[in-house]
Amino acid sequence: MKHKHMAVFSKPLLVGGLLSAVFLAGCESSLDKIQDEPTTQSQLADAQGEPGRDYVANELLVKFKAGVSEEAKANALARISGKVSEKILTKAMERAGEKEGLMVVHTPLQALEAMSKMKGGPEIEYAEPNYIYQHTATSNDTYYTNNSLWGMYGDATSPANQFGSQAGEAWAANHTGSNTVYVGIIDEGFQNTHPELDANEWDNPYDPVDGVDNDKNGYIDDTDGWDFDSNDNTIYDGGTRGSLDDHGTHVAGTIGAERNGTGVVGVNWSVTMISGKFLGRRGGTTANAIKAVDYFTDLKTRHGLNIVATNNSWGGGGSSSALLDAIKRANAANILFIAAAGNGGSDGVGDNNDAVASFPSNYDVPNVIAVAAITSTGAKSSFSNYGATTVDLGAPGSGINSTTAFNTYSSYSGTSMATPHVTGAAALYAAAKPGSSAAQIKNALLSSAVPTTSLAGRTVTGGRLDANGALSK
Repeated sequence: MKHKHMAVFSKPLLVGGLLSAVFLAGCESSLDKIQDEPTTQSQLADAQGEPGRDYVANELLVKFKAGVSEEAKANALARISGKVSEKILTKAMERAGEKEGLMVVHTPLQALEAMSKMKGGPEIEYAEPNYIYQHTATSNDTYYTNNSLWGMYGDATSPANQFGSQAGEAWAANHTGSNTVYVGIIDEGFQNTHPELDANEWDNPYDPVDGVDNDKNGYIDDTDGWDFDSNDNTIYDGGTRGSLDDHGTHVAGTIGAERNGTGVVGVNWSVTMISGKFLGRRGGTTANAIKAVDYFTDLKTRHGLNIVATNNSWGGGGSSSALLDAIKRANAANILFIAAAGNGGSDGVGDNNDAVASFPSNYDVPNVIAVAAITSTGAKSSFSNYGATTVDLGAPGSGINSTTAFNTYSSYSGTSMATPHVTGAAALYAAAKPGSSAAQIKNALLSSAVPTTSLAGRTVTGGRLDANGALSK
């Protein structure tokens, strides 16, 4: 049996991200690293920016222009009394020709004030807050009821639901997925020991557990993926750091829970899922999201893994040039970036993403697919964001049963739940039609969307996911 990681602890409330921030006592400017300390709750509270756009207090992401001297960098940082706590230069960045990478800079100034002092400088490519992201799920009663996977049903399945993903009809035609198709889950981690998921999780053949970075991708013993939040190889913490990884496990179950006669089943009965965990106990940062996106880009490029898509059921940050660059690198590697459209504001009513952008789903890159949520009656879920030009299609997102931590099952609602139905459909298509490009898969999913009254004029396609119909494209 494959080795696993598992721990047991009580279930917490997931409210924000494991962040690092340092308040500087002096005004010294330095390009040397400083030691990180955990962000306090008061610092996190100070990090509130515009509504729905939280970021790490006293921290910026800074990219200097190519060829800028060390003296010029130091002078620029002196304007905000900034110190570099981390330099991010991923393998994917290097392969794309990057030499400088991205700097995480701590400053005694509030982020927006520091950004205003940095932006426009002749040495600065961009300076932006290190945004905090959250998953886009809302919890229903946490119980599992047999025969309630409406999101997998189709018109002709038994039981039937025309507003389901139509995955059941694809299975009837012997399209059940393949373990030669890989999907990256950028989210919390997921319980890779769950009896519904253990056969479909990745065991890295390129880096055996021996304390050495055998494939030289920068991550030692990344046997199941990587935890960018804690910077270790334990993708399922099982509560040891205050997060049960319920959300990531739920997403994984919708994409690829096994057909084993018990519990639930995913859109794919067979698929290989890799964890790029960046959401921790209090959310996740732009800096760690970038590392996760680039991790999958590098895996595909380095090893030739057939990574067809990443699932991104998270949001809440503002527009980030640094994250946009990472998504563009994934696009160049032919990896779809499938993203939740968002769950609206505090009033529980979905927002129009055409009017107020929701990131990362609003990034205008060819590999991005933005997903809204619908109910079992075909209505747009009340909480779901929408956008006639920015949200591509809808998928089942209300009352979705799937796997959760500690070998359990739960019902959740959110665009977080709609997104893995689309990711699963992308993987199902890739298994049925090997060698398909990201553009071909996206076109098949969007062109086969079923016209739906609640989505007319509210999404690009005006329709909902049809995983089976896409296979005929």
